[in-house]
Formats: sequence, C-alpha cells, structure tokens
Amino acid sequence: MTSDTTTESPILVISNRLPVTVGRSARGLELRRSTGGLVSALEPVLHRRGGTWVGWPGAKLRDGEVLSQPSDPYRIVPVELSDGEVARYYHGFSNATLWPLFHSMPDRARFERSDWDAYERVNERFAAVAAAEDGLAWVHDYQLMRVPHHLRRLRAEARIAFFCHIPFPPYDVFRLLPWDREILRGLVAADLIGFHVRDYAQNFLDCAERLLAARVDREAGLVEVGDRTIAVGEFPIGIDFPLYEQRAMAMQGRDRRREQLVLGVDRLDYTKGIPQRLRAFERLLDLHAEHRGQVVLLQIAVPSRDQVRAYQDLKREIDELVGRINGRFATPGWTPIQYLYRSIPPDDLSALYRDARVALVTPLRDGMNLVAKEFVASQVDDPGVLILSRLAGAAETMREAVLVNPMDLDGTAEAIHRALVMDEAERRSRMVALRRRERRNSVEAWTNGFLRRAASSGERLLPASDTEFDAWIGSMLRKYRLALFLDYDGTLSPIAEHPSLALLSAEVRDALERCAARDDIDIAIVSGRALEDVRKLVGLDEVVYAGNHGLEIQGPGIRFEHDDLAHYADRLDRLADELEQHCIPGAWVEPKGASLTFHYREADETQHERLAANATAMIRAAGFQPRSALAAVEARPPIGWDKGHAVLHVLRARYGPSWSESVRPIYAGDDETDEDAFRVLAGLGRTFRVGSPDRSTAADRQLADVDAVLGLLDYLARR
Repeated sequence: MTSDTTTESPILVISNRLPVTVGRSARGLELRRSTGGLVSALEPVLHRRGGTWVGWPGAKLRDGEVLSQPSDPYRIVPVELSDGEVARYYHGFSNATLWPLFHSMPDRARFERSDWDAYERVNERFAAVAAAEDGLAWVHDYQLMRVPHHLRRLRAEARIAFFCHIPFPPYDVFRLLPWDREILRGLVAADLIGFHVRDYAQNFLDCAERLLAARVDREAGLVEVGDRTIAVGEFPIGIDFPLYEQRAMAMQGRDRRREQLVLGVDRLDYTKGIPQRLRAFERLLDLHAEHRGQVVLLQIAVPSRDQVRAYQDLKREIDELVGRINGRFATPGWTPIQYLYRSIPPDDLSALYRDARVALVTPLRDGMNLVAKEFVASQVDDPGVLILSRLAGAAETMREAVLVNPMDLDGTAEAIHRALVMDEAERRSRMVALRRRERRNSVEAWTNGFLRRAASSGERLLPASDTEFDAWIGSMLRKYRLALFLDYDGTLSPIAEHPSLALLSAEVRDALERCAARDDIDIAIVSGRALEDVRKLVGLDEVVYAGNHGLEIQGPGIRFEHDDLAHYADRLDRLADELEQHCIPGAWVEPKGASLTFHYREADETQHERLAANATAMIRAAGFQPRSALAAVEARPPIGWDKGHAVLHVLRARYGPSWSESVRPIYAGDDETDEDAFRVLAGLGRTFRVGSPDRSTAADRQLADVDAVLGLLDYLARR
C-alpha cells in the first residue's frame, strides 16, 4: 500500500463507543453527535474517505432501527451488548482492571476471571462485526485490545492498526495481569501499534520481548513475533487548535475576573490527582500568605462513573478537603477554593481558559491530557502559565510548561507561587513556544500522521545477527558442551503441501553438517514423523533421531522404544481406517507407526474447524491423546510421553544423570508439540519458537522462519 491510498481507501474505525449517543423521546429514536477528541479527530477523515464506524451504541436498539442512512458519508454499525456484558466487560475488566493497572495503580485493580471471560467474548464479537466491513481497520483503546487477534483470525489479510489512548505500563506492573500474554498477543496481531509518547512504546516493546520472546528493535520501533513484523510508534495526539483559539477570541468581550485564577479542569477520576492538587494549594497558602485574599483555585470536576464505589469515595474526599481548606482560610470577601462538580459549556470553559493566570494540570498518571493543550490554544491575550505533571504524556513534548511531581506538595506549591509572580516576558516566551508547537501538532496532524504510517508500515527486521545470537547464547556456549535439538517440519524445512515434499535445502544441510562436524556440538532431530522417515530425510549418521515425538529414539549410543507401544498398534490401525472414512478432498491420514496424524491443510478452509473438531473427538473416543498441530491433529498413545520427555531421555542417556553440570541444551521447534520441550528446558538452556504461534510460547525467543534457523545453525557452525 502506498501513501497515496491514505487519501483514497475507506477507513474502518472500531471503538468502544460510537460517534453518536442514542436516546429516545416521544418521537422515537434520537441520535446526538458525541463529544470528545476521538470523534472530532476521526469524523473529518470518514467524511472525506468514507468507511464504517463500529461500536457500542450505549442503548439497546429495537428491530429495524438503524444509526445511519445510505446517503450518509459513512456507515455506523452497532455492536449489541447485554447489561451483564457491560457490567463485566466495560465496568469490570476494562475499567476495574486495565484502567488502574495501566495507570500504574495496581492496588486499585480487580482481577476476576469472569470479567476477563466477558472481555474476551465482547472483543470477539466486535471483531466478528468488523470482519464484514472493508478498509483499514483502526482499533481504538484499552477496551478492545483483543480485537486485532480475533479480526486477524477472521480476515488473515486485513490491514489492522491499533492506538492506545492511555499509558502502557512498565513490565514490572504489566506482568501483574494474569492475562498479560493474551493482551500482548491481541495487540501484535495488528500491523501498527500506536502510543502517545515514546515511554509507552518502549514499555510495550519491553513487555513483548520479555513475555512473548519477541525480537525487538527499539530504535526503529519494530517487534518481530514469529514471521510477522509489527511497527510500533509514538503519535502524540493534539486538539482542534483553531476551534479553541476562535472560541477564546470570541469570549474577549466578557469581563475578566478580578482575582488571580488558578484553574483545574478534570474528569472526576483517581488518576487526576485532585486531592493532591488541593493539598498543594493549601500548602501554597501556608507558605506564601501574600496570596491569601488574592488567588482563587477554581476546580471543575466533571462527573464520571458516579455509580462506582471508588469514585463515590473520591468525591467524598474532595468535598471534605474543599470544606476543610475553605474553613481554614476563607474570609467574608474571599473563598480560596471554588469547586464545581459538573460539566461546563464549551464557551464558558474557553472564557475560563483565557482568564486563568495558572492552569494546574497535575494528574498522577495520564496518557496525554488534552486540557493542557486546550488551555494553551485559548491563551490569546495576556498569557498565563501552564503547570503540568511530569507523569502526564503531554509533559514529553510540552517542555516549556512548569513541570512538577504531583506527589511533591511543597514542590507543587512553590511552582504555583513561581507561576503567579512570573513576569510577563517569561510567561509570553513560554506560551509562544507552546502555542507554536500545539498549532503544528493538531489533531488533524495526528490523524494524518498515523494513517500515513499505517499505510506504509511493512518494514522488516533484519535477520538475527551474530551480535544477537551471541547475546542469547554466546556466554553459555563458551563454557559448556552444546546439545542441539531440532524439530524438522517448519524448523529445518518449510511446511509443504504434503510431508513427502518437505526436503532440506542445500544451505540447511550444509550448516547441519558443519555443526555435526564440531567436537563440542551434538545434534538430535526430534520430530513427529516416523523415525525411519526423518532419518532418511536428514541422512547424517552422527545425529540422534527421535521419531513419533520421542516414542522411538536411535543414534550414536542410544536405542529406545517405549515399552507400551505394542499394546496400541491394532487400535491405531482401526483409528486410521475410521479417520480415512471421514476425509474430504485435501485431508488425509499419515500413519507414523507409533502414532498418526490427520492432516487437513489442503482442504477447504471453511471446513478446517469442523474437520479438526471431528478428528479430535474420534481420536479421544478411540482412547488416544489428540494434540493440535499446524492444520493437523495428532493421535498419540496415552502413555504420558512427549518431546519434553524425549529430550530429557536423550540428555541422560548421552551425558549421564548429572548432565546439567557440563552440557547446555538448545532447542528449536515450530508448533505446539515443541512447547512440551520448551517447558522442560526452561532455565536449563535456550529455546526458540519458529514462526508465529497461535498462542503464547514458553520459548525464550522466537525466530521468524526456516531462514532464521539457518542463521542460528550458521552461527553455531562458525563460533
């Protein structure tokens, strides 16, 4: 996709709420345009390019009710939610789990399995609705972090972008989430993941590397998960600068307030730091008595989630603080804190922004904070001073603000004092720089910049270098003998239409031979294929071969066959006959001696789920263990043996019971059957998952494909 298509192709916006608010009156269904930055950012693009907005309408629709007409510039498609789903998905997992955790307040987070289950179901439903629509899918915010995964599953070739409007927490906080890997796997199904600032993007990359075993390039903003490369970038959102500027200029006819005004404007939320702000203002009046009777803090708190106990407690705390501070300092002609618990009409708010000597924007944590930007855009007259929390995303770019730590009450009090006495020349120089930047970095610039990157993202990480391999395994290999375990299909040879076509390339064979020629590397091939099959394909005498996931093992100094295999031979033959009777074109049964595999990769894709389910049921009914593989289901004898057991058997047989004192294993494999080995070897060696797994992996690192495995083999052969 080229950048030219950015102005031509339709957009599919997927967000929790729609750009309209649904209501009812005596006249029937009524739609009001929703307020908020996301609507003002995306509606102009949808008007220009066309497309669809998918979201929850916030109310139940009746049969036949629609939210858009064919003549409208874009379609509005609702996702219906039950009251129980709203309680669990939205109020529960989204706002009682992710919201506090992502704002680095884990003590406020609730971790309920039922909330997670509802979140997963609702995200899957959003994806199912969106899958029927065309265009670049732009998914928004923390309520829908699993949508890219489900949408990718339904539309493998879809172009998907995701933007996170709240902070992304550091690894030590994020890993407290019991479903941390599931959230990450939801996000990395996108082609582009956007955050407001670099710190959040770096936090995400750190989590992807440490929890998904992904390769990352922090400077380029790329993360490689299996054979997919995802772009990760920072895109600081702006506001409609001319709109706020014009509103403020229109208010210039109004009388200005006589007292010096310190202004706080927030949604009532524990992340906004309102109690700390009130205490800092109290500290100002304690330390600088000259401001008494001269300065007023006007705190506007817009009601939010007022049915939630934590928010009710917060309102009570604020009410009590305002009463106590006013009780200490108020005089007959002066009240130090004026507190409004309501929203303010836009024109009135613009007048307050214009009049304020100081804007006090001091959240404890904030993804960006647009109030700071609205204040700056409204400074069209005698300039005021912006005091901004270092913990807000806006602080990364709004460096001319007076930056504070909101937990430092003395420091914040002194910052307010400094702002109140700052001379006009300094105030003006700071505000001119802020206004110039915010005018340039408007919401339109944010939207266009993100869409340009979404249209052009397709960068690839360079193949893993010697430097990376050395960082992963170098120190280990300089001290120990190496036991190298390798899967075959999908690891040494690409997955082929039929197993008989999966042959080693000349380059891989050469690298294997060079590794096997070293006197400090021992190689074992651990495959789901029959032992003789994989031996013929590789053909190196000095290699150990473990067939049927290790039920049969042969090689230098090792000869093993599980004792119970003979008991299952007849039953396995009958199962093979039964599965053959249920094959359709493109599906077949592969007998492997001690096991068998039912393949369906060449069958009609719409039949894959049914074929897998039927085969799994038949295998289980026959008394065998079904295991999922790549477009296949394997049947194993129920004798508690897998690749993990096989690897440990080889290690003990070759090096003795104390093998870990002198040997370090390295294992590379590409599917779920290799996860057993990854788990067994955790902490004992290094493990590599090849390709893009459907679920999280227990491997230490991921390699993109067979070519990346070749790079690993070449590194080992030359080290």
